[in-house]
Amino acid sequence: MRILLVNDWVAGEGGVERWLLDARGLLEEAGHDVRLLVSSAGTAADGDAEYVARAARSPVAQLPLQVANPAAIVTARRAVRSFRPDVALVAMFEMHLSPAAVLALGDVPVAGVVMYYKPVCPNGRKLWPDGTLCSVRAGAVCVRTGCVPAWLAPREAARYALIARALRRMTAVATCSRWMAAKLAANGVDATPLHLAVAPPAPGHRREAAPEPTFVYAGRLAPEKGLDDLLDAFASVRHSHPKATLRIVGGGPEGARLRARATEGVTFTGRVEREAVATQWRDAWAAVVPSRWAEPYGMVAAEAIAHGVPVIASATGGLAEIVEDGRTGALFPNGDAVALRDRMRSVADATAPAFDDDAAKELMRRHAPRRHAEELEELLRRAGG
Repeated sequence: MRILLVNDWVAGEGGVERWLLDARGLLEEAGHDVRLLVSSAGTAADGDAEYVARAARSPVAQLPLQVANPAAIVTARRAVRSFRPDVALVAMFEMHLSPAAVLALGDVPVAGVVMYYKPVCPNGRKLWPDGTLCSVRAGAVCVRTGCVPAWLAPREAARYALIARALRRMTAVATCSRWMAAKLAANGVDATPLHLAVAPPAPGHRREAAPEPTFVYAGRLAPEKGLDDLLDAFASVRHSHPKATLRIVGGGPEGARLRARATEGVTFTGRVEREAVATQWRDAWAAVVPSRWAEPYGMVAAEAIAHGVPVIASATGGLAEIVEDGRTGALFPNGDAVALRDRMRSVADATAPAFDDDAAKELMRRHAPRRHAEELEELLRRAGG
């Protein structure tokens, strides 16, 4: 098949972008001819894309372009003419390419993979302004609660009407977890869960746990990730285990503020290359994924478990499909810093969480790259009729 992959491409290290590059490799290994169409926002696929549509970086300029980006429409039509794809696989399009770019694919069959909440939630996180979980369908309530400013409401109404139309244009839709499939269904989108590929540890990888309790967070430094809860929980653990350490790996908008409030024993590595993240698990007693929002999936948890590291994670969302409480880690209620502290303290006391190698192996079988490639091929065949 000739397959056109379509994605906004906000950042080179983002979860969706990492997945799409892996998917491209898997599909090419299976013998398919694959091309990539992205926006110029962020890293624009670091030169790996055959088609790049100009996108605005200014929030003011983005206001009309997020409804319909003329450059993305032209680029999508050019890709269809020159590549003549048998099918298109669309991931993120809401922020830069715009839904109009999906509609510009003409008669090409379209499959979609929805990895986050933006297509059904204006703030993209399914969180109320106070940080608690939202479970209602988007609409007028978004304006009443302040999630959408009143002055922006007309633009969002037009934009989301086009997003809904673009989703209906997709003849087959997949998503990253059963949790997300249920959330999308509640918003009128029928999606099939995929088993995303989790790469096994590199040859020669060996885990050598540090002599003192060592916790690792790896991910974006953003408000919904629960890092304030993590810092508070760790500060409490440090009182009873003064040699415990917490290593925070990653970058993001909250970096400077979090560094300013971190206590002794916390180190920040900044962003690291994807391959280098695996080395962070080598001495960890536990990975911590303390998200306040309901994570759509939780790739970092799956990767930690693949490397033999138990995971302490928030219980609502896709993470509960990765972490088996009592077997590959421990779950706690989203946003509950006291419960998070207790889980971390149990690790420091060497009493929990347990780690079951058989459960980890089963996770790896479910998420084997070859299985993921086969599921993608089936999705594309369904889209093409």
